[in-house]
Amino acid sequence: MSGWMYAGLIAVVVVVVVIRRLRGEPLNARDLFAPPVLLTGLGVWAVARRQGLGASDYGWIAAGAVLGVALGAVRGATIRVYEREGVLWQRYTGRTFLVAAVSLAVMAGFAALAARFGLASDARPVQLSIGVGFLGEALVVGWRGISSGTPFAPERPGSSPLDRLRR
Repeated sequence: MSGWMYAGLIAVVVVVVVIRRLRGEPLNARDLFAPPVLLTGLGVWAVARRQGLGASDYGWIAAGAVLGVALGAVRGATIRVYEREGVLWQRYTGRTFLVAAVSLAVMAGFAALAARFGLASDARPVQLSIGVGFLGEALVVGWRGISSGTPFAPERPGSSPLDRLRR
């Protein structure tokens, strides 16, 4: 798959997730964790395919992943998690977007610092950065949901790829 196809896939996943969460959506585990797991997996795969990385490169990648999870967790704390129709819902707020903007600036600074110290730009895949950020967000939102005592929303019928194939 070409770089443009990956960029397109990443853009589609991110736009869909952000629009749905801006409008407010039922909170279920698959919708919460599938996008970050998919994007993180693609990022790890891209790093694994990269030849010639040394221990210091992997150290920068690991530090960037930890920073991304932490910034995502802060963003997750700004998401409104509430009960509606007897199940959990989530909705992005203005503060969520403010934290996202600050996170982008911090990650850009980290990427510039990594480049300054010699880490190749293709050793920092965008999908890994976005995926770990969404993962940090999902962990916090998931924990808040569990702590609320309100049940997670059931999966929507027909929303799974397997359900679509059965039609």
